[in-house]
Amino acid sequence: MKYQRTALAGLFEIQHTPIGDARGRFTRLFCEKELAAIRPDLHFTQINLSETRGRGTLRGLHYQTPPAAEAKLIRCLRGRAFDVAVDLRAESPTFLHWHAVELSEDNGRAVFIPEGFAHGFQALSDEVDLLYMHTAPWTPACEAGICHNDPRLSIAWPLPATGLSTRDRGYTPIDDGFAGVRP
Repeated sequence: MKYQRTALAGLFEIQHTPIGDARGRFTRLFCEKELAAIRPDLHFTQINLSETRGRGTLRGLHYQTPPAAEAKLIRCLRGRAFDVAVDLRAESPTFLHWHAVELSEDNGRAVFIPEGFAHGFQALSDEVDLLYMHTAPWTPACEAGICHNDPRLSIAWPLPATGLSTRDRGYTPIDDGFAGVRP
């Protein structure tokens, strides 16, 4: 497991290296000891599986506010996804900057997204399964989101957005009064 810093502090791309032979392959998806270099005392409380159907389907951009702000470790188990994290941390020098990485069942990449980031993804294949590990349980009262096509963000989604949920279509663009997320 190797990790690479991104331009957004605390956001890492992780490269998994499977071990394989004629029988198949074995991949370690999480190792607390190895990830301690990224985040000491990292503790996950919830693991979720997102199953998305339809190339172009877009989910997000979602986040949780304090006291239920969460970090996420995300890995693609099937298909391909354009995965995006947006820095919403109020005092961050990269406030409202975004980073994208392609996650696929074949490329062995994962992404670690710290608290204070919004997350979303677009399916690049007809079927996409993402494994999410969360540091906080889903808390509906702390759930929030931002508009996937916000002009202030100018995210370069690779395909036209389809399959948006009612909730995701309802997020409005960020206005000048948006103060970001504070711990």
